[in-house]
Amino acid sequence: MSRRTRVIARTFVGHWVGALPKAWFGFAPRAARRAAFATATRCALEDLGPAFVKLGQVASVRPDLVPPEFVFEFEQLQDRVPPMPAAQIEAVIAREFGRPVDELFSTFDRKPVAAASIAQVHRATLACDVRPVIGEMMPAGTPVAVKVVRPGAARIIKADLAEARRLISRLDRFGLSKRIDAQALLEEFATSLASELDLRNEGRVSDRFAHDFRDDPYVMTPRIAWSHSSRSVLTMEYVEGWRLTEVDDAARGGVDAFHLALHGAEVFMRQVLVLGRYHADLHPANLFVTPDSRICYLDFGIVGTTEPAERVNIAQVLAATVYGDADRALCYSAELGLIVPEHKQQQVRERVGELMDRTLNVPGKPADVKGFATGFLSVMADARVPIPAGYGVLVKALVTVEGVARAIYPDIDITQSAKPFATRLIAAHMARPDRIAERLPAALRAALRELAS
Repeated sequence: MSRRTRVIARTFVGHWVGALPKAWFGFAPRAARRAAFATATRCALEDLGPAFVKLGQVASVRPDLVPPEFVFEFEQLQDRVPPMPAAQIEAVIAREFGRPVDELFSTFDRKPVAAASIAQVHRATLACDVRPVIGEMMPAGTPVAVKVVRPGAARIIKADLAEARRLISRLDRFGLSKRIDAQALLEEFATSLASELDLRNEGRVSDRFAHDFRDDPYVMTPRIAWSHSSRSVLTMEYVEGWRLTEVDDAARGGVDAFHLALHGAEVFMRQVLVLGRYHADLHPANLFVTPDSRICYLDFGIVGTTEPAERVNIAQVLAATVYGDADRALCYSAELGLIVPEHKQQQVRERVGELMDRTLNVPGKPADVKGFATGFLSVMADARVPIPAGYGVLVKALVTVEGVARAIYPDIDITQSAKPFATRLIAAHMARPDRIAERLPAALRAALRELAS
């Protein structure tokens, strides 16, 4: 075992041992024990540094691989590292474009506005006009954010990933995989890392999102300056606004928080149910509220997709959930790959129905989507029902959308958007000529049986 592997093992064991009094003494309930170990694991990841923080962030959007207590605890992980000297960042830019920074940008702020494990961001202004693929011309002097991959970031993170693989193979002998599919999680992390190290991927997805919502006056994403972008550098429009932690300032600035929160939920449902691709990593750092009352989406590092055949089933699950129909929700969940064994169906149906009543259908209170999702995933975990990958990502994304909406407007009930949106989509699907032709013979036979009775 290498020295680094020993450090990793000692860090996790130390935090887990520290959680034992809270988890066991006093006969803590099972949920409290799991929560205590989730918190200890998050602290260990933060102590181990950038690679492990990134691994936890990937885990936070994969409830199919990680227990729900860990998923929601890992949301709190912060990817912050000391900034690199500006000279090293400028050297990356000069190497990528074969020109010094002062030829590309008329100003370049040497103090970064953000520093994370893979990249750091500096504010600058364009030295020449740039025509983006989507949006209006960016004239010389336009403020931009220049995102640069930190030199050596890939090497450091990949080295820690290799150590994590060795450690996981040892821990699997003690039954770790019964609760967490760590090997699958590491492979997901490796794939995510490869994508994030090529900033062109983020730029392309951002442009596609801008195209999808080009007619929506309340949604935006920064314009991309492709002439000033490469694999290791992404230059985009600098957006002024408020983070979600500053929405009180936005309200004082005249922003209609309620409308923006409700519209944001509708935007997410349009991504999932109509467009078939959605931002799967929404959190306060990836969203701004602009002074002109728009939501600005940033950082498209994790994107989920839905196929046409899935979208109506997702709409059915969503509608059944927010209307409190457990039977229908489980029926259409099965169409999406969440299969409850027949001998467990009655028990699971009853528990899901009770959960709906407790979290979504309380008179006088807004629906608690996060409470329902956490409980639903726990019910499935207790019943040993595997969560399909796409289903898990979607559940987590919906919870995150509720969190984002409530950050903008605390008393929002996103089911106000979900009910009519999902209902309209289902009605439109059922009214399609091919769907009517498919169901017409069965409808006629039922009508004849009724007339003959």
